[in-house]
Amino acid sequence: MRTYYVFQSKAEPDLRGFTETATGEALPADLGPWTPTQEIGPDEEWSLGISRAIVAAGILENGFYLWGPVNRATSSHPVIESDRVEGTAVYDLHARQIGTIKRLLIEKVSGRVLYVDVTFGGFFGLGVQHHTIPWDKLSYDKELEGYRTDVTEAQVQGAPAFYGDDTVWPDRRREQEMRDYWHDVPRGPI
Repeated sequence: MRTYYVFQSKAEPDLRGFTETATGEALPADLGPWTPTQEIGPDEEWSLGISRAIVAAGILENGFYLWGPVNRATSSHPVIESDRVEGTAVYDLHARQIGTIKRLLIEKVSGRVLYVDVTFGGFFGLGVQHHTIPWDKLSYDKELEGYRTDVTEAQVQGAPAFYGDDTVWPDRRREQEMRDYWHDVPRGPI
């Protein structure tokens, strides 16, 4: 996980810019000047109304991420295709691979990615284990070309399984089990 710096645009007061540098030199000059408002360290809780993974993807693509009203495109690639995420390695804080993203779990109504199904173990498809972790626990790491998380392998292995008892998550019981395990706040009606 990385440290992110949040800036406010003087030209557009409701516009925020995210970078990985305290100076914010990557932010678009035409929307500035930019004033630093917040530093979010890798161990600090992410309490903003946008996913840390989305901010990380924007910074990966552009060197910055803009959040709020803006009257121009921020990227030639404002979205990432799911097949570019699926199959990507997940690493712990020590850059040790703890699993691989199998699929994204998307909330039907909002279209937001809520969780990822992470697989690990097995050989030629036998003995593979599926566990689900919150999407916002992942941050893309350019150097590793994979997602980094502060979640440990033991926490992933202890997480509720995506499949089990001949039922597929999410049913209400499994959804609540997932929230309880990750101490997640409900994102809508259960």
